[in-house]
Amino acid sequence: MARVVGAKAHAARLKRLRSPAMVREVGKAIYVAADILTVDAAISITTGAVSGKNHVPSAPGEPPNADTHVLDRSVHTEREGPLKALSVADAPYAVALEAGTSKMAARPFMAPAAQRTRPKARRLVAEAVKRVVRGGAL
Repeated sequence: MARVVGAKAHAARLKRLRSPAMVREVGKAIYVAADILTVDAAISITTGAVSGKNHVPSAPGEPPNADTHVLDRSVHTEREGPLKALSVADAPYAVALEAGTSKMAARPFMAPAAQRTRPKARRLVAEAVKRVVRGGAL
């Protein structure tokens, strides 16, 4: 009869995949990833921006240039559940800038930030899963 080597260790790894530690660690990684996106989006708004009488509006397709700083200060991270976090811009005109309107071309700041930070976010979540599966975060 064949003998299975490492079955107990494998069963323990599978059990850790469903553990509260997994939810906790992956949830932390997701929140950190959303926070990195938030910071990236806010920085893209304020980089090179001059407020006041010398303010220069951004070009279509480029992130908006901060003038009153309402938009960049409205960008924040919210935890929606144990495995869900949002990066939110809740200034009244945030959606109009991100998507554009019939009279104004889009000046996206969240979507480009998401594209730039996606590899880091995936890496953070993968590292959290590996840490728990290997028994490092129990």
